[in-house]
Amino acid sequence: MTVIPAVLTLGLTGAVFGIVLAAAAKKFHVEQDPRQDKICLCLPGANCGACGFPGCAGLAQAIAAGDAACNACPACGGEMVSKIASIMGIELPIQTEKKVARVLCQGSDDKSGLRYIYDGIHRCKAMNEIAGGAKSCVYGCLGLGSCVDACAFDAIHMGPLGLPVVDDLNCTSCGLCVEACPRDIIQLMPISQQVVVACNSKEKGAKVRRVCKIGCIGCGICVKVCPNGAITLRDNLAIIDPEKCDACGICVEKCPTKCIVMTKEPNAINGVANAG
Repeated sequence: MTVIPAVLTLGLTGAVFGIVLAAAAKKFHVEQDPRQDKICLCLPGANCGACGFPGCAGLAQAIAAGDAACNACPACGGEMVSKIASIMGIELPIQTEKKVARVLCQGSDDKSGLRYIYDGIHRCKAMNEIAGGAKSCVYGCLGLGSCVDACAFDAIHMGPLGLPVVDDLNCTSCGLCVEACPRDIIQLMPISQQVVVACNSKEKGAKVRRVCKIGCIGCGICVKVCPNGAITLRDNLAIIDPEKCDACGICVEKCPTKCIVMTKEPNAINGVANAG
């Protein structure tokens, strides 16, 4: 007999709480902009955070509220941006050239050796904290693939030379690989920029030669032979102005260490053709 009152009390309590919750939900209900769900369907759903908002749903909410641009997602192509703009009922934003990640290092293990054997956390930042990393060149790629782990779009893989290889077709210029690299050797560049200095060393030539067979030695030959004045030396490193460079290829041919490369073919920097 004592069970029945307990069940009745429990049921009545549950009913009262249900009514209270239903009333509260109705009172405090916030209407959602119907455009938000439509915009969210146009986003890639990777929730990478490269846009600066908490996931794709957060960005969709911001766009619908007018707090973010239609092209705020770096992973969205022109077609998706057009759909979002159509949903918002506004004119398309100015289209900009696609950028892709470039790995500015060719110092594979056979060209730039190791100073010690690293046996620790498999993260480039962790290795970099131990005496500046195991690589002989303190500016070169550490080769643990933190950039690969950071990429939410399957656009980077470790190549056969122990260096990351970027798939231009999958790269969305989100910048997550740039943030993941402790050596700052990954940069976002316009996809049309064909000539690239694939080195990041600021050391003088003699020291570069001791630690890497394919690094920039700051000899200045590329500066002298460039017919357009597109190359300058800064901190012992050749810098190419993409606005002046016409991809004539003279600097690529004359570079004594072959650290200047032509990227007409996808992934030319690391000598691996685009498999995509």
